[in-house]
Amino acid sequence: MRNIPKNKIPLLVIGGPTASGKTAVGVRAAQLLGGEIVSADSMQVYKGFPIATAKPTPEEKGGVPHHLLDIIERDRQFSVAEYAALAHAAIKDIHSRGRLPILVGGTGLYIKAVVENLRFCEQDTQEYHRLREQYQQIAREQGSHVLHDMLGERDPQQAAAIDSANLGRMIRALAVYEMTGRTAAQNIEWSRGVPTPYHTLYTVLRYSDRGTLYGRINRRVDNMAENGLVQEAREALGSPSGTFSQAIGHKELAPYFAGKCTPEQALDRLKQQTRRYAKRQITWFSAVPGAAFIEADGKTANEMAEEIVALF
Repeated sequence: MRNIPKNKIPLLVIGGPTASGKTAVGVRAAQLLGGEIVSADSMQVYKGFPIATAKPTPEEKGGVPHHLLDIIERDRQFSVAEYAALAHAAIKDIHSRGRLPILVGGTGLYIKAVVENLRFCEQDTQEYHRLREQYQQIAREQGSHVLHDMLGERDPQQAAAIDSANLGRMIRALAVYEMTGRTAAQNIEWSRGVPTPYHTLYTVLRYSDRGTLYGRINRRVDNMAENGLVQEAREALGSPSGTFSQAIGHKELAPYFAGKCTPEQALDRLKQQTRRYAKRQITWFSAVPGAAFIEADGKTANEMAEEIVALF
């Protein structure tokens, strides 16, 4: 990477929507640049269930060390703040050994938290958990719409951005407001108070033909089904899962297990939900300032990796 300030750590980011080929491109870039990969995936941090989360196999890793995979128990809540702290530590360690840290994944908020060195309101405190329980009790007794009204009084902009059915986000927003006295927008400004320690090249894999990406998604789901997704989902839905239960890949099969649809219908639903998720990711990454977009249509992972290397 050119013109790296002496006090900055070089960091390569490879982002993009699900099924866009990030894993293979990241591995090849790491091989070419002497790097190690830090996963930026909100579900791959959880232990187990490798099929639905599309964790790279040993063969797919290509001998490249991967960090922040399979580190959190499935019944644990896991925050962006916790992820950022672990990612910063991994990046610092990789750099200290003369290797290039490469942040690879599709969870845009995780990447943003690291690259911009965002600060977070302390959530792992008795006060935060007390407030969560308090708002959960209100929701149980009076309905989630009451929380939405409360949020509207305190932070109208945030209330407009959160669906009244999204209880988790409403509770967090209310608790953070009560703890800090700041709106979500004010917290964003506060969080940027410390300069980033990184000199970042942020790349994004992009398909100009949306149909090509959707075809890759459909094939991925078919491959998951062939490799045991249904049995994995049956196990997952029968065990404590915490945040992990929100992952696309298992919950879409619940109607099939309940006898409400065929397995083919459940898998079609999974494909649809994954395509919708990819669309949201595309919107996120399209808005990243200063990102270098790598056109993926018709290219191999090696070709895309070489394009990224040429940007250094």
